[in-house]
Amino acid sequence: MKFPRPVKFPRPVELRTSRLVLRAWRPADAQPFAELNADPEVMAHLPAPLDRAASDALADRAAAALRREGWGWWAVELASTGAFIGFTGLSRTTFEAAFTPAVEVGWRLARPAWGHGYATEAATAAVGFGFEALDLAEIVSFTAVGNLRSRAVMERLGMTHDPGEDFDHPRLPAGHPLRRHVLHRLTRPAAGPRPPGH
Repeated sequence: MKFPRPVKFPRPVELRTSRLVLRAWRPADAQPFAELNADPEVMAHLPAPLDRAASDALADRAAAALRREGWGWWAVELASTGAFIGFTGLSRTTFEAAFTPAVEVGWRLARPAWGHGYATEAATAAVGFGFEALDLAEIVSFTAVGNLRSRAVMERLGMTHDPGEDFDHPRLPAGHPLRRHVLHRLTRPAAGPRPPGH
C-alpha cells in the first residue's frame, strides 16, 4: 500500500488515552501475553490458541515492527497500574483480497480486560494516529462472522459494514467454521483547510 506520507518514525511511537498506554513491547509482557493467547475464550474466533513458542514469536514480530516502523501492534497497559492487558494497533494487511492493499486496525485483550471499553478506547487512539500521522484515507477491520464482540467495537468506532464485501479468508481452508469474514471500513473524517506549509 502506498502511503501519502513517510511512515517510518525514528523510534516507536507511544499513544496515551485517559486510561491506557499503547507502547513498545517489553520482555515482561511475554508471560501475560502467552496466558491470553492460550485462553480458549480469547482465541475462540481465531484458528487456535497459541502455545508459548508461537505467542513469543508473535510478540517478537510485533516488537520488531514497532522498532522498524515506529507504529504497528502496540502493547497496551493500564495507565493506573502498568498492567499489560493485550495489544491494539495498525497493520498492513498481508493477504490478497478484494479490499487489499489496506491498513487494518485490530486488538486482542485478556479476558479480565473485557467489558470496560478498553478495546474501543485503544482502537480509537490507533485510528486517530493512522489518519493524522500516517495520513491514511481509510482504515479497515475484519473478523469472523460470529465474533460479535469485535464487531460491536467496529461499530462503536463508526465503521461501516457492507454485507456484499464479506469474504472468505484466504488463509483458512474451505469448510473451516471461521473462514467467512465481515469487513468494516472507516474513512478519514473530512477536515478543513490545512495551514500553509502543513
